[in-house]
Amino acid sequence: MREKKNASNFLKTLGPGILFASTAIGVSHLVQSTRAGADFGFSLIPFVLAANIFKYPFFEFGSRYANATGTSIIDGYKRIGKWMIWLYFLITIGSMFFVCGAVGAVTSGFLQNLFGISSWGIWATVCLFGFCTSILIAGKYSLLDSMTKIIGVVLVLSTLLAFCLALMKGAAPMKADFIPPSIWTDQSMLFIVALMGWMPTAVDMSAWSSLWTIARIKQTGYKPTMKETLADFNFGYIVSAVLAICFVTLGAYVLFGTGQSLPEAPAAFASDVVGLFTAFIGDWSYIIIAIAGFSIMFGTCITVFDGYARSIERSAILLFQKEEKSEKSESNNLYMASLLLVALGSFGIIFFFGRQMKNLVDLATTMSFLIAPVIAVVNYRLVTGSDVEKEDQPKLWLKILSWLGIIFLTGFAIYYVKIRFF
Repeated sequence: MREKKNASNFLKTLGPGILFASTAIGVSHLVQSTRAGADFGFSLIPFVLAANIFKYPFFEFGSRYANATGTSIIDGYKRIGKWMIWLYFLITIGSMFFVCGAVGAVTSGFLQNLFGISSWGIWATVCLFGFCTSILIAGKYSLLDSMTKIIGVVLVLSTLLAFCLALMKGAAPMKADFIPPSIWTDQSMLFIVALMGWMPTAVDMSAWSSLWTIARIKQTGYKPTMKETLADFNFGYIVSAVLAICFVTLGAYVLFGTGQSLPEAPAAFASDVVGLFTAFIGDWSYIIIAIAGFSIMFGTCITVFDGYARSIERSAILLFQKEEKSEKSESNNLYMASLLLVALGSFGIIFFFGRQMKNLVDLATTMSFLIAPVIAVVNYRLVTGSDVEKEDQPKLWLKILSWLGIIFLTGFAIYYVKIRFF
């Protein structure tokens, strides 16, 4: 009887972790991890694992803080000082169009490939963005939660099936004169920083987990234990990390050493990825690869739209409403306005820079990596501060991993600035 109750309570809690995984398993996996395997084979797996390990505490802290305090970690930024909420707000505004533009461009490419509508061009993106905003305005969290769970099952099963088929087939033959590239050149390290910038996703998106945790509690009316909230988050995080390795492996098996490269234009990128994987595994696998690619990117697209809209909504309320009204306030009109701002701004980025998808992705991921140390320090300070009861604060091992993570993020940010500008 107790086991049934525990399972029922976990199902009531389950949701924010899946949304996190859906956000993560997008450009960082399908684009960046595939490129990592295609260009460097398995050499970059240690960097992928390091990013997942050393970033883990700062994402976990978003869910932990929400459960412990009943408020989002963005509210915690306000308690540190108005300068911090302004910094987070400006960081969000400064990066969201590039991030959503990169995600939207790739998603549109896979949409065109799956449904054979490559002639639609920019109109496919218009339809995609219109569909995403309509769903979120109509259903907000409840509809997003339900859709993402369905999409999540499809993307995990189709991705794992493609991965297993590739392993059974074996690696593609290398060219006789192929020389593996060095990972220690400046150019290679710039790509590695961009890869880790969104692996599994940007650290500033840790606030989204806290917002979704609060939204899930309001949806179900059930206040989970700390253990249940963290179990939900850990489930999504582990799935994301495992699939990152799968995509590096797919890139390495299909493309490494073959002399083939992936194009930059979104539609061409999607077509080539699906075409190369299909040719490698067999024509019969086309629909599996096409569905996997689109479901991965659509899940990411709709969750990043919602995450940024919620972040802008909550930040604006904390910045511009009176103190006594802002603590528990929500504004559906402000959410819709934020959502439209995200969609229109991101569409503008795609319209003007869509043919430079690779550079757009690298720019967005690198921006995320450079601001990560600031968010990491603040998140750590919040969950070890007076807002969180001692029993809900992280254990010693997680604190030590947090210190190592801050050193890791800061070190790579400094190194990037050095090789990029000096």
